[in-house]
Parts: sequence; structure tokens; C-alpha cells
Amino acid sequence: MGQPLRVLLIEDSDFDATLLVRMLGKGGYDLKYERVETAQQLETALQGEWDLVIADYNLPQFSAPEALEMVKKTGRDIPFVIVSGAIGETTAVAAMKAGAHDYLMKGNLARLLPVIDRELREAQNREGKRQTKEALLESESRYRLLWETATDAVILFDREGRITFANPAVEELFDYKPSELIGKEVFLLQPATQHWAQQGGLKRYLKSSAPGRSWRARETLGLKKDGTEFPVEAAFSNIQIDQTVSFVVFFRDITERKRAEKELQQNQEQFRVAREIQQHLFPKSAPIFAGLDIAGRTFPADATGGDYFDFLPMAENCVGLVVGDVTGHGVGPALLMAETRAYLRVLARTKSDAGIILSEANRVLAEDLGSERFVTLFLARLNAKLHRLAYVNAGHIPAYVFDPSGEVALTLKRTGIPLGLREETAYHESAEIDLAPGQIFLALTDGFEEAVNAEEEMFGVERVLEVIKENRTRSANEIIQALYDAVQRFSGSSPQLDDLTAVIIKVV
Repeated sequence: MGQPLRVLLIEDSDFDATLLVRMLGKGGYDLKYERVETAQQLETALQGEWDLVIADYNLPQFSAPEALEMVKKTGRDIPFVIVSGAIGETTAVAAMKAGAHDYLMKGNLARLLPVIDRELREAQNREGKRQTKEALLESESRYRLLWETATDAVILFDREGRITFANPAVEELFDYKPSELIGKEVFLLQPATQHWAQQGGLKRYLKSSAPGRSWRARETLGLKKDGTEFPVEAAFSNIQIDQTVSFVVFFRDITERKRAEKELQQNQEQFRVAREIQQHLFPKSAPIFAGLDIAGRTFPADATGGDYFDFLPMAENCVGLVVGDVTGHGVGPALLMAETRAYLRVLARTKSDAGIILSEANRVLAEDLGSERFVTLFLARLNAKLHRLAYVNAGHIPAYVFDPSGEVALTLKRTGIPLGLREETAYHESAEIDLAPGQIFLALTDGFEEAVNAEEEMFGVERVLEVIKENRTRSANEIIQALYDAVQRFSGSSPQLDDLTAVIIKVV
């Protein structure tokens, strides 16, 4: 049996929940979990004991920030990790400031197990620190017993800065054996330039501190025995033992955290490159047919996504209307979008059945995408002369056909799983649908309905449908613009978390 792990999943997608559970199982944990989707279900579940909470950011009736507040109100220190398919950097940083411990994108779960391992260790370490604080009136031997097992380096020193205790973790951080440090000045664990630093200077702290005062964790520099400088987080506190005032400092190596921050900055450049790739691949104009008004547009988010739309020349004088979404953000998804586009364009030249096209494209993509990425895609085969279409929906959100009054006449739901998940999947084209004058066809990505405002409320499907109804007399391009404008007004100052992409056919 592996390490016991009790996980509370806040997730409305069976597929995403199954994927997370499967990955945790592969990580060697003896897993016990419960999945909830609403605040009421979470409140009930929090009556139990949990080691970890994993939450989607946006759920139909709930959100990660609301869930985080509920967990915090329990007073328990439970690591809270956000795993979302649509969350921008600004939103993620706000969530971290509110108390979330980390966040990951659903399209890139390679960090899931390392993040969980780290947060479980840090939760255990925080528990050790809490126990230490609660034992302030106990004997010095009680303190040392607790500090011996702490994963942070713990140094106890007197008013002159002389070290009186160092725990075993000191050797891992500073390369000094604890016995080497006893009687030495604590200042040798920092570069001289840091001693009087405003943030985390040991000499500054020792001079300005008074009994009963503590400083919360601050970033500073540590100095190894060989003279190597490295980033640390230092938390200082005063402690009174047998009427004697001493000082304690907890050092934590934050080299990996600083490296991750640097990588995040580098990702911004990747996003710029990926955005350029995407913009070159979108069609420059829509096809023109008698009696049909066709338009397609994408509105990119700051963080590059994998949205895709296209108009494919197909056999038998048909055209393929494509709207898709590659999981994840950055250069990788942009390149996968380009690969998907290339496969579809090649296959569409010789085949007129949308099911056959996606079946063959899926076989190739399944080899390239790996286990952590997939493509949701809606492909419609349009007979422009007869005004008929047939479609395949590979794990994408529904498309819609509206009647002349603006009401939904047909909902074109999923007919298969996303591309790239299973090589042997066969997709089948639907029966043909006749498009009558006054009707409107809409295919889009989930960025519209998942847009959020300052109150973390989602724009939602109903608002999307209402915008189409209200603007049904306008041109196809104007309807898409009206939908985008409605989302912008709704979101206000909230950042756009995902690309917004839509294709419309209006029968005139």
C-alpha cells in the first residue's frame, strides 16, 4: 500500500476528475477521495478529514475562490491546489494571494505530483511550526525535540548573535554540521551585504527586535559553507526560555521557487511567439456563397491558448467549418493547433465525410499528443448549394441552430470524445440538417461562456444564446462582434482568461 491520501475534488467534469484520480493513483498514493460540485456539497464534505483539496476554478454554480474561503473558515491547514483549463496569470496570482497554495493548467499536469508532494510536506512542516509556537512556555528540550524533525533549517541564537542550537536540516541548506555552528555568529549564514538589509537582514533584526516581537517570512540570501549564495526565506521570532530571551530563525531554501518565477517570465516570450503562429494560421476571409452569410473570428487572450477555426475546401464542392480548442497555453498548444489544421486540410481535399476525416486525423494526433493533451473539435460539412450541413462533435461544447425568431431549434451536442485520447476511436457524421432562410448556425469555443466578472460570475450559455437572439437581424460578422462586446461589458476590468472564437452561418 502507498502513502494514504485523502483528497477532496471540487470538479464538475467526470472526465477531468477521472484523469486527476488516475494520475494520483500512478503517483503511488493509497487514495481516498470525494468529488463535489456545489457549496452545499463542499460544506458537508468538510465535516470529514482531508489531506488535500484540488479545485477547478470555474464550475456552473461554484468557483475556486468561494471554495477556498469555505476551507479557510474551517480553521484547518489543508493544502488547496487549483487545476483549471481557463485561468490567466493575473487571476492565478490573486488566488495565490488569497491563500491557494499552487495552480496548474488542465492541459499541462506534469507538475501535479511534484506539487502535491511539496504541499503535503510543507503542510506537515507548518504543523510542526504551529506546534512549536504552542509550546512557547515549555522547556528548551521540548523546543529542540520539535526542531530536530523540522524540514526547515532552525537556528537558535542569543542577543550577541551566538548560535546555541542548530537542527539537522541546517546541514542540507548550508553544508555546516550542526556541531560546527554552536558558538559561532549566526551572521556567517548570510553574505555581508545582507546583514543590514531592509528585508531579512540578521543584524538588522537582532538590533531592532524586542521581546515578544516576530517578523513574518521574508526573502533574503543565504551563504553556504563554500561561499555559495542562494535565495532563502527567513522567518524570525523571539523566544523566552527560563527568563532568558533568545532568538530563533527558520530558513527555507527557495531556489526552486525563484527558478519557477524566472520560467514564468520566460513563458511570456513563448506566448508572444505562439500568438504569432496562431494569427498566421487563421483564415483571412470567409467563403462567399449565394444565400449564405458566413463569418469567423477569434479574439485572443493575453495568455496564448489553442483556439482554432478554419474553412476547409472539401471534396464534392463542400466546405468544412471547423472550431477547435487544444488544451493548454503557450507554444506547445499553438504548434499542435497548426499540426491539427494541416492534417484536416490535407484530408479534406480527398474526403467529404466529416467522420472519416476526424477518424484519420485522430489516429495521427493520438501518436503525437501524448497522454496530457487533446483537441476538442467541431467539424461541419456544409453543402453550400443545397444549404445542408452534417457534423461531428469531438468532445467540443455544443453548436446551435437558431430559428428565424432567435430561439434554439437544434443543439448539436458531442458525438464523440476529443481527438488524441484513443487511437482506435471512430467518428461518424450526423444526418444532414437543412438550413432554412432566417436560420443561424453558431459554433464557438468555451471562452465566451466561461468569461468571468469581478464577482467571479461566469457569462454562461444563456447569455450567449440571448445575444444571438437579440442581434439575429444583423450580419454574421456583426453578430460575432456583438457577442464579443457583450462579454467585454460583462467582464469589466477582469482579465480575459481564454481566447474567444466563433463561426456563424446566416441563411439569407
